Amino acid sequence: MGLVERMQAREAVYGVVGLGYVGLPLALEMAGEGYRVIGLEVNAEKVDLVNAGSSYIPDVPSAELAKLVSSGLIEATTDFSRAAECDAIAICVPTPLDKMKEPDVSYMVAATEAIAPHLHGEMLVTLESTTYPGTTEEIVQPIIERGGLKVGSDVFLAFSPERVDPGNPVYQTKNTPKVVGGVTPACTRVAAAFYNTFLETVVPVSSTRAAEMTKLLENIFRCVNIALVNELLMLCERMGVNIWEVVEAAKTKPFGFMPFYPGPGLGGHCIPIDPFYLSWKAREFDFHTEFIELAGKVNENMPYYVVQRLMGALNTRRKPLAGSRVLVLGVAYKNDIDDMRESPAIKIIELLVAGGAEIVYHDPYVPAYREGGIEVPFVELTEEEVARADVVLVVTGHRNVDYRLVARAADLVLDTRNAMKDIESDKVIRL
Repeated sequence: MGLVERMQAREAVYGVVGLGYVGLPLALEMAGEGYRVIGLEVNAEKVDLVNAGSSYIPDVPSAELAKLVSSGLIEATTDFSRAAECDAIAICVPTPLDKMKEPDVSYMVAATEAIAPHLHGEMLVTLESTTYPGTTEEIVQPIIERGGLKVGSDVFLAFSPERVDPGNPVYQTKNTPKVVGGVTPACTRVAAAFYNTFLETVVPVSSTRAAEMTKLLENIFRCVNIALVNELLMLCERMGVNIWEVVEAAKTKPFGFMPFYPGPGLGGHCIPIDPFYLSWKAREFDFHTEFIELAGKVNENMPYYVVQRLMGALNTRRKPLAGSRVLVLGVAYKNDIDDMRESPAIKIIELLVAGGAEIVYHDPYVPAYREGGIEVPFVELTEEEVARADVVLVVTGHRNVDYRLVARAADLVLDTRNAMKDIESDKVIRL
């Protein structure tokens, strides 16, 4: 029985390298369809939690995980030699940027090198980590082939970008279409068959490079359009026009327009990072991605703009930033999740501390704040705490925050997310 037939008969064993925001939900979907899944993870604490049926990912319910663990369908381990038991393995590890905004592929290399000695014939490896076009063939393939296995005949290799949107109640791993591109047509066929066994829709493309570029296009599209509306926000502020009203009016057009909203800066593991993978790779071809670089410049400036607006707001109360008590509402990078990766709140708080402000914060999803050597006290959202602040700064628009309490008790509010759009108060300033 061939690999595709074993997968379709549910006789194949699946593996996932990296049990984070991408890998653990993926493992859950595999096991939910009856496949035995081995999670390969370097973090022993995560391994212990998974094996105890305790989820640390909000989109993965502990009850569901525990059921699959107790049934023997999911197990986690730090022993990467267990890759030998797998018929198909998905690599889901971080791909950050270094301080010079160049790709850091060290996690990807380490993961591939960890499983490479344990690969065998008739096996599939897919890479899900977002990266620049060419990575799968230029970095992952040579590591796999060192042991003598030939990609396309002995083993199959493909790229399939993750499309995780933490906290999205509609589109999750199961029902988000999966783009797949293999090193060879046979690799694409096997990888598509693999994902078809546990996901609803698979979209094959011609190559790994096309699949790699697809993910970058998705995030560059968002990055550039967010930068555009952020730039218009700054112009509208000078012109005395409400950008939020303008966007709401524009989106009533049923064709030719897609709404994007301004904010205090980009956050998360994709949009602030992925576009720079392409701009870095483009230099190899003597090409400058000017839209990406300009969008990056505009979006990276937003935390500075927020602090300037905050200082201006305090000036209306004849108060300097230095010595003022600022209550930051929300430090996660987006509403209703606990993820702080690349959150604009980190830079904003750094700037406020440098300016001499006294900072406290409230975030119902983040109980402790220690970032960049700065520790900020957590406070409960009470009328007394709100009243103590010289200004309340809304950085993340969590929906379970009592904004009417904030408007009632605060002396001054700067709302960067239009979270208080339904509240009329001369104390609330919108970004």
